[in-house]
Amino acid sequence: MTGYLLKNCAAVITDEGSGPSVRRNVDVLTNGPQIEAIGEGLHRSELPAGTIVQDADGWFVYPGLVNTHHHFFQCFVRNRAELDWTKLSVIEWLDRIYPIFCRLNEDCFYHASITAMAEMIKHGCTTAFDHQYNFPRHAGKRLIDRQFEAADLLGMRFNAGRGGNTLPKSEGSTIPDEMLETTDEFIVDCARLIDTYHDTSPFSMRQVVVAPCQPVNCYRETFVESVSLARDRGVRMHTHVGEGESPVIEARHGMRTVDYLEELGFAGRDTFYAHCWELTHDELRVMAASGTGVSHCPEPVYLVGAEVTDIPAMSAFGLRVGLGCDGAASNDNSNLMHCIHSAYMLQCLAASTRAHPVPAPADFLGYATTGGAALLGRKDIGRLSSGMAADLFAIDTRRMDYVGTRHDPLSLIAKVGIGMPTDMTMINGRIVWEKGAFTGLDEARLAADAEAALAAVEF
Repeated sequence: MTGYLLKNCAAVITDEGSGPSVRRNVDVLTNGPQIEAIGEGLHRSELPAGTIVQDADGWFVYPGLVNTHHHFFQCFVRNRAELDWTKLSVIEWLDRIYPIFCRLNEDCFYHASITAMAEMIKHGCTTAFDHQYNFPRHAGKRLIDRQFEAADLLGMRFNAGRGGNTLPKSEGSTIPDEMLETTDEFIVDCARLIDTYHDTSPFSMRQVVVAPCQPVNCYRETFVESVSLARDRGVRMHTHVGEGESPVIEARHGMRTVDYLEELGFAGRDTFYAHCWELTHDELRVMAASGTGVSHCPEPVYLVGAEVTDIPAMSAFGLRVGLGCDGAASNDNSNLMHCIHSAYMLQCLAASTRAHPVPAPADFLGYATTGGAALLGRKDIGRLSSGMAADLFAIDTRRMDYVGTRHDPLSLIAKVGIGMPTDMTMINGRIVWEKGAFTGLDEARLAADAEAALAAVEF
């Protein structure tokens, strides 16, 4: 694999394991999938044969962003104002939107995955976790296989969350029968995917997470069997928690969601939950004690309109926090870079109502990099230093957009926001996006194919 020398970077966000720092006017040298060195004057040294030298004057170079919650398939159900949930509870909204989800076919899942990952790459995301819980019977069981195919096409580092729903609507769930699976079906396919794709080697491009959709839509045994399989195979666990379902879980099981999952063993350092906006401080302390992490998805908070997730309390209690785009049904884009800005601004909005101060802007960049890597159990991504994966993105700051901001690269994305695609995104040492184009791919053709797949489905 080719190596690259990014010469004379204006700033590089580095981290040797003790926190981020800014190095000015340095070079970045990659060798195959990893970072070889970061330092001054590397371009004056003898370089490995075949190294491609890239002038990086004016570039701010950041570690690649790590997405920790999404639903790629929902890219085919977005910009639909009639489905906005501003006047609905989450449960009411799910009742309305799930019958639409179950009409998608296998090709839709493939092309929607390309659509989501392409947008993420354009905006600096290099590792994507997707929570794919929608398995309509007519679409078959190879939907996540097609997602891996899509990730390979784009060069995305992909962690697949095999989700599923097992509780019938007649027993209190929101799931149409067409989307239901048995616990055995779900667990057997999780095992198949782990055996086929899960790779724990350094710089792995493919991993699998056991991720039943949410407690409100699954039998108790589904979570019990998930814990057994995940711990036996040494993979991560994930589900939705604290997004309006706790009263339902309490009525059904006699305890709120966090305590229910703790009792089942679906908690710990190998586990992370999405959302968690309705949780009490006591529940956050329980999660901190067990090491359970949180994927904070700021964009859906706008739609909920009731509660801003208490990130200051999570930070104060020592919870592990990552960021996620969430699915396009509750966030109509797949731009994790924008989520950094949204997350920070939302906390500023609610600051006067909080017992704890808003974390520093740089911490929000950390949630999207080292925080996300920690939730996924990845020690080889999320920061830039020698020996780490060559996952990074670059922004040319020689533009009017950045006048007055360049003194603080660590705070730039959270405080100011980035209103355009990156100038370059590199994944595993390969440039996958540069100068407004995907390397070796025809974006117009990809978009046309996706539109054709969408047009074939009647909503």
